[in-house]
Amino acid sequence: PILALFLFNSKNDSDRITNYPPQNTTIVAFGDSLVEGVGAVNGSDFVTKLSDLLDREIINLGNSGDTTEDGVQRLESLLETQPGVAIILLGGNDYIKKIPQAETEDNLRLIVRELQGQGTVVVLVGVRGGLLKDQRGDMYKDLSDELGAVFVDDVLDGIFAHPDLMSDAIHPNGTGYTAIAEKIYKEIKFL
Repeated sequence: PILALFLFNSKNDSDRITNYPPQNTTIVAFGDSLVEGVGAVNGSDFVTKLSDLLDREIINLGNSGDTTEDGVQRLESLLETQPGVAIILLGGNDYIKKIPQAETEDNLRLIVRELQGQGTVVVLVGVRGGLLKDQRGDMYKDLSDELGAVFVDDVLDGIFAHPDLMSDAIHPNGTGYTAIAEKIYKEIKFL
């Protein structure tokens, strides 16, 4: 734990993470098809893999096709779980549906603030919509800094467009989801 905390402090500064340390051991993953695990066979989705790495149960509230607006609409179901830690992975579908970035950002800010308002540590997972032109990855970092959330950089970096890691053009396969779990684990293992 001391080493993990040292590694964390060198990357994220635990003193700036809102509500750290977590108020309880409940972890919830909330988001779209990447959270749901579309493209993975049973048990090879990133939530299951991350749960194994942490040796803790994670409640999976992924819903394929969700935009950040859908996330706002489902927020009550997330708040009812009273998570100590909430992993938020939303925004890819906003890009696909050409929802303005400002709207995506406002929705994510609302979700994070509502969770933090009830004492939750929020992990904001970035997902870049386009390989070259989408700047939404910066949006996640900026929001994380502004709100005191743990930040996980573009979760599909190094996975997207690699056929051996993808089940289709958008969703990883089990190997790709393992890589996502490992990326998130590196940022939250101190929790």
